[in-house]
Amino acid sequence: MAEKTYFTIREVARKAQVPEYTIRYWELKFRLLRPLRLASGHRRYTQADIETLLEIKDLVFVKGYSLDGARKALAARRRQKKTAQAVAVTASAKSELLDGIKKELRQLIKEL
Repeated sequence: MAEKTYFTIREVARKAQVPEYTIRYWELKFRLLRPLRLASGHRRYTQADIETLLEIKDLVFVKGYSLDGARKALAARRRQKKTAQAVAVTASAKSELLDGIKKELRQLIKEL
């Protein structure tokens, strides 16, 4: 059976164990939480939305952050992930460049 792509607010509320009205409120406060809206106005959440919601829940309910503090912490985490990805891409590109240089040098040595 194929895994679901979109979830209703009721399903998300059950998974996250928070009331639906809390999820709707957090949508207003956190830009990262933006579910797809159908023409009828119903919300459809992706797995990424659910993961974001669970991060918010952890920061607010478990770690005791205010909503502003949680928003700042999430933004900092996102920036940190992007920086780490950029560094990994840069390292990979440098490695490929060095491999190319090594091949060229070997070819030059053979020709001499």
